[in-house]
This record gives sequence, C-alpha cells and structure tokens, in this order.
Amino acid sequence: MPETQTRPAGRCTRGALASVAAAALVAGGAVGGAYLPAVTPAYAQALPKTPIEAPEHPPGSFANIVDKVKPGVVSVKVKLDDTASDDEDGPGQGSGQGGRNLQNVPPQLREFFRRFGQNGQPGMQQQRQGQRGAVGSGFIISGDGYVVTNNHVVDHAKTVQVTLDDGRTLDAKVIGKDSKTDIALLKINEAGSYPYVQFGKAAPRVGDWVVAIGNPFGLGGTVTAGIVSARGRDIGAGPYDDFLQIDAPINKGNSGGPTFNVNGEVVGVNTAIASPSGGSVGLAFAIPAETVQAVVEQLRTDGKVARGYLGVQVQPVTQDIAEGLGLAKPKGALVDHAEDGTPAAKAGLKAGDLIERVNGDAIGDARELSRKIAGLKPGAKVEVAYLRGGKSDTATITLGSLPGNGTKMARGGDATGDGQARLGLNLAPAAEVGLSDQGVAVVEVDPDGPAAAKGIEQGDVILDVGGKSVARPAEVAAQIRAAESAGRKAVLMRIKNGKGVTRFVAVSLSKTG
Repeated sequence: MPETQTRPAGRCTRGALASVAAAALVAGGAVGGAYLPAVTPAYAQALPKTPIEAPEHPPGSFANIVDKVKPGVVSVKVKLDDTASDDEDGPGQGSGQGGRNLQNVPPQLREFFRRFGQNGQPGMQQQRQGQRGAVGSGFIISGDGYVVTNNHVVDHAKTVQVTLDDGRTLDAKVIGKDSKTDIALLKINEAGSYPYVQFGKAAPRVGDWVVAIGNPFGLGGTVTAGIVSARGRDIGAGPYDDFLQIDAPINKGNSGGPTFNVNGEVVGVNTAIASPSGGSVGLAFAIPAETVQAVVEQLRTDGKVARGYLGVQVQPVTQDIAEGLGLAKPKGALVDHAEDGTPAAKAGLKAGDLIERVNGDAIGDARELSRKIAGLKPGAKVEVAYLRGGKSDTATITLGSLPGNGTKMARGGDATGDGQARLGLNLAPAAEVGLSDQGVAVVEVDPDGPAAAKGIEQGDVILDVGGKSVARPAEVAAQIRAAESAGRKAVLMRIKNGKGVTRFVAVSLSKTG
C-alpha cells in the first residue's frame, strides 16, 4: 500500500488546489461548499479566443507636448470701460457664461458659481487699485496674430494687451465676439510672424488625456493635466451649451486658454468651473473645438455671428412621449409649435412632428436641434427628416435669420442719448417671433442691465409698461420716456414667462450722460 502524505490542516499547494478545482469544474462538483458548473462544449465555445488588449499607456511626460505648443499660448490683460459693473466679485458679475445670469444656472451649481465669482468663469480678475481691469488667457491660431479667447474676458474692454511666451507685451484689438458661445477673436496690432497652434481634427473621447495651459491668478504660462471627464455638459450658461468636462486644474485667469490633446492640438477653450471654494476641485468646462472653429470663422470674416433660424418651438422627448410615438427609446425633438410665417411653417412642419435628422445627422434631443440649426448660416438649405403619424417624411427648408441677430437694444430717451433710460433688452413684437399673439418679446438680455437684475429672461413677453398695453418695441420705449418725464425712478411692467405665469416687475430707470 503506498505511503500516504499528510500536510497541516489549512495548507495546500497551488498545484494541488488547481487540480481539485479543475476536477470539480469538469464534474460539476463543489469546492469549499460552492457549486461550480461543468464546462460544457457550448460554454467553452463562447469563451474569448484572444485576451483583451491592454489600453495604451499614458505618456511618461507631457514635456514634449508643452514645448511644442506653449509658445502659441498668451496671457490677456484688459482695461475695462465705464460700463463694466463694479460689484463684489469683479467686473461682469452676473454676466454668466455666454452672457447669461445666475438664474439660468442649474440650482445645484448656482451656489458654486456665485461663491466663485464670475458665475464660475475662471477669469476676469479685477485690479482693485487704479485702473479697473481683467486678466485671462488665449491662444494664437494664425501666423499673422489672430488670438482666440473668451467673450467674458474682453467684454467691456477699453484696451487689450497680450503677453507672449517670450515675454513681449503687445497691443491687440477685438475683431468680434459672441456672447452666446462666449468666444471672442482678437488681432495683435504689431505685424509679424507668430507661433500658433492648431485645432484638433477629431473630438476627444471621455478618458482621453488633456493638457491645459493658461494664466491662472495672473501667474502666466502655467501647465496642468488631466482627462476628459464627460462630454455634452449643459450647465445652463447659454442656449448652445455642449461643454467638455475636464479635471485638469483650472482657476481664475485660465478663461480663454486652450485645452490640448496628446498630439498638441486644441480640443477645447477653458471657460468655467464649478467650485465651492473658488479654486479647482476637478470640475472644469471647456467649449469644444468644433464649436470654437465655427464661431471664429464668422468672427474673422464678418466680425459677428449670424445663426440660422428654423422657427419651431420644440420640447424634449420623454420616455412616455416616446412610447406614445411608438419609439423604443426617446430621441429627436418634438415640435410643439411652428411659428407662422417662419421657414418651418412655410415648409409644412406642424405641432406633433418629431424631427429625427437634419442633413442626414441624427438629432438626439431638442438641445441638439438648436445647436445644429444655429451652427448653420441664414439662407442655408437643410433637409429635415421627421416623423408624423408614424410615417417618415422629409422637407427641404431654407433657414431664416435668428431673431435678435443684429437687433438694436431697445432704449428710452431721445436720439441724442442724453438722459436715456436703458432696459438692457433686445425686443421684437411677440407675434412676429411666435411667442404670443400679444405683447413684446424679449429676444436677448444684457446681463449687466437693469432688466436682468430684476430677473427678466430671454423668452419673456412684456404685456404692459406703466399700465399701458404694448405690442411693439417703440411702444415700450415711449412708455419709458413717459415714466422718466414724470420723474419716476422705476417703470412698472407686467411680464409673462414661458410657462404663462404673469408678474409685475419694477425696473429701475438708470441715466447716462
């Protein structure tokens, strides 16, 4: 009889344990009291034939990338004109990202932005002593000295200077700016051949490494790194929010600076942070490069941005609505109303239509439709695919111009401007923009104006001013003049919001000489 080997209890060699486990697997037995199924031929067939490949390793250093792109990054210094606000948190407080105030910011982020100052924008540091000013960041995009930065960095700029990586400080001028996307284009005054950076050819993926370079707290030339944490973030900053979320540390003064991929290409413009402390906590937001390029192209050519206009009011598709439309999951933008006389109405779109594609591109939700149409110029022809009564159809539509583009600010007072009362609103007859059959529609709000301070928002409708019904912007101005002539410090207006709720608002009548 062969000799039996014994081992202390609780000990087993790796080979012996593997043999027991293998035998149990084949027999469908148990190991340690846990039942293990037998490996059937079908199960074995389903096992992967090759191991999953490990992802590429991150670069051992970002130094080569920084050496390549840092000469194209600049610091921006601004002296502000007298129209900039002078509140506790610096000029432009309340302007919000893309020219919006805190009322448009989601409640969960509102306190973060308020405590940070600049509604979460990491820039616009005020110089409290002497000339009021602001600092930010930017980057050169062409050899002749065009520079991209944020609108909120140069808003209300009296003079602008850029400091290059080699230490030179040069004067620059604002070529154009767009508050809706918070992008501005500058041009260095001095002729020369400047180092510049290029935009990325592909959008970054969540998890990709990124490098941010900018001017935090006025220190200049500061490099931080992180990853893309999320895409498509809507932080309530503007009508076309589509931010990249990154965790590369961003602070005051980084506004307008670039975010680079590991190829040294610009994939975003750093614009805002959410922070309970005022410093970076890993929640930073950058405008995607594809948005920046489209805006910059128009600013460089025309000095302003003209956006396409379809003329529909749309609403998100919920799961319940999707089921009612016979869809497996929510998608597209549901037309709530096609405004009379607009391109959409002329093409036959109507309430209940589900817009699924524009020029062959799928529309995920109502926000995506707005961004898609706004990214096209007035006069462009688009093919809109939609679902009506369970049947698919298409319409070719020539886009109009978004109301408010180029609309003058509605003002009281006379043509000389002396003693003018300024509401800080772009207005249009509500019937003409399809918001209401009565009143005057608010198509844009100056974030630093008295109306914004009272909570008046884009999409509101002014029904009465000073107790008189109004239907046109001129009538609003006339009632403001009447209130001013009567010596009143404020004018009472009755406002209806997008939910149909009306309220009275007293707007201060400020005077300028």
